[in-house]
Amino acid sequence: MMDESTPPPPDIDAYPPPPPPSAPTGTPTDFLKGVVGKKVIVRLTSGVDYRGVLSCLDGYMNIALEQTEEHVNGVVTNRYGDAFIRGNNVLYISAAEPL
Repeated sequence: MMDESTPPPPDIDAYPPPPPPSAPTGTPTDFLKGVVGKKVIVRLTSGVDYRGVLSCLDGYMNIALEQTEEHVNGVVTNRYGDAFIRGNNVLYISAAEPL
């Protein structure tokens, strides 16, 4: 029972819906699931980049790449068919092509 000092509950329909987000949002897990099978850039803590197609990864950030190129200071130093990178060496993963 409401007394005279209690305001009525707000009308839900009186508030407009929030605007859509201006930039794509999602969790890091969503991003990682979205880049499997796509070209990525993996930066190691040493500063070396590996560019290739992300084959798979696990919860420890262990990564398997296909068609891999190793870049040191922006210069291709090696090419590998497949490369496996231990997760504790990974600084970040970036999409190399639009999602």
